[in-house]
Amino acid sequence: MKRYWLFCAGVAAVFLAVFGVAVLLGVPVDDARPWMGDGGAAAALAGVALLTADVVLPVPSSGVMLLNGVLFGVWVGAGLSVAGSMGCAAVSFWMGRAGSPWVRRLVTPAQHDHAARLLERWGALAIVATRPVPVLAETVAIMAGASRLRWSTAMLAAFAGTLPPALAYAVAGSAAASLRAGTLVFAGVVLLGAGFWWAGRRRSAGLEPAPPPVGRPDPAGPARR
Repeated sequence: MKRYWLFCAGVAAVFLAVFGVAVLLGVPVDDARPWMGDGGAAAALAGVALLTADVVLPVPSSGVMLLNGVLFGVWVGAGLSVAGSMGCAAVSFWMGRAGSPWVRRLVTPAQHDHAARLLERWGALAIVATRPVPVLAETVAIMAGASRLRWSTAMLAAFAGTLPPALAYAVAGSAAASLRAGTLVFAGVVLLGAGFWWAGRRRSAGLEPAPPPVGRPDPAGPARR
């Protein structure tokens, strides 16, 4: 598994490197207004395109969502943010699915199968919990695509993880477009994602059968002859 997790870290490092290069080149990675202007259909399309391209470009996703609320109000702004974020999740998952044969060549079959089982069990929950977190969201979606997780499951998980922050940023943007508001929303949605993860782990643990008491035979074990 060590090689597999190193591969995951490598994917995240590539995203961080692209972000760092963009900062050095002076690309506006903390303000979406230069990309979206003052509203209108062009701004709406630009916002959706930027959020979708977040998988490969250093897009200020929280700033785009906040600005969607400023320019288009709560419901339209949230809808545009959901559309763009779902596009990003779909592209990320497709990249993982298309690169799955390549991943198999980098890790041993046993490592790949073990990671696939973990992602089948926790992949949907991980997607939900990490959608509000830059870099981690795209990394998890790509790795989930490289597993046997179904498209429908991944997209439902992405929607569940995208809707709360999209609404929160739209509300904050329509009320008061400020850095402080955006920072508070970001902290809140990250905590919400952590809450989703905790609740999912608790629910999964509750569904697992308890081990038989020590010293007593397992009733599900083989019958005595």
